[in-house]
Amino acid sequence: MTIHFIGAGPGAADLITMRGARLIGECPVCLYAGSIVSPELLTYCPDDARIVDTAPMSLDEIEAEFLDAAANGKDVARLHSGDLSVWSAVAEQIRRLERHGIDYTMTPGVPSFSAAAAALGRELTIPAVAQSLVLTRVSGRASPMPNSETLTVFGRSGSTLAIHLAIHALPQVVAELTPLYGPDCPVAIVVKASWPDERILRGTLSTIETLVAADPIERTALIFVGPGLTADGFRESALYDADYQRRFRGRDGF
Repeated sequence: MTIHFIGAGPGAADLITMRGARLIGECPVCLYAGSIVSPELLTYCPDDARIVDTAPMSLDEIEAEFLDAAANGKDVARLHSGDLSVWSAVAEQIRRLERHGIDYTMTPGVPSFSAAAAALGRELTIPAVAQSLVLTRVSGRASPMPNSETLTVFGRSGSTLAIHLAIHALPQVVAELTPLYGPDCPVAIVVKASWPDERILRGTLSTIETLVAADPIERTALIFVGPGLTADGFRESALYDADYQRRFRGRDGF
């Protein structure tokens, strides 16, 4: 048997890879993080699947589900929101599986920052304005940040920041980044990207706290900060310039 860790995407049931949907449909057991994974994704499960919401469970209890499935020779679809590569908490689960000699696979998913950028209708890398995107968060109860990974450290680069799991710390975000980006730096907050109740707040470092106070956000939000969020009149990329010859273009006369 195999445990299939599957990036379930940002929320919408059709924002999952074909591989992920197929694996869910093939597994007689499905474990999903019900607090952040859309229940619509469970429609891919077989009709007789054992479906377990892991939101209230401890790691030991999740491990017990894995062991029970292994003892009965049943493959497991283990769904995590977004993509598995960041803040998915799969590392500690994989470590336990390896101790037991249980096979596993990892299927990537659409990350939340991609869905949020799509909701904004923006490319996050703008020629000569912003060519780097930093995915980060702030310290929380579940996991502290290393001392070398702070908003101040990342903000000094001037890169676009995609700050996850930090809506509760919005005053900290504003306080740390305003001296680096300036009070007029654009900010966008995307709440529940791709969900039916998705919403967007746009402002600046000087206005965003007031906007959120008037329209409170409790969770499942991503904060973007950076000048590229509203950049206009920027130079066009040379990628499609008529005079730019590249290997795959094959234009005559160059």
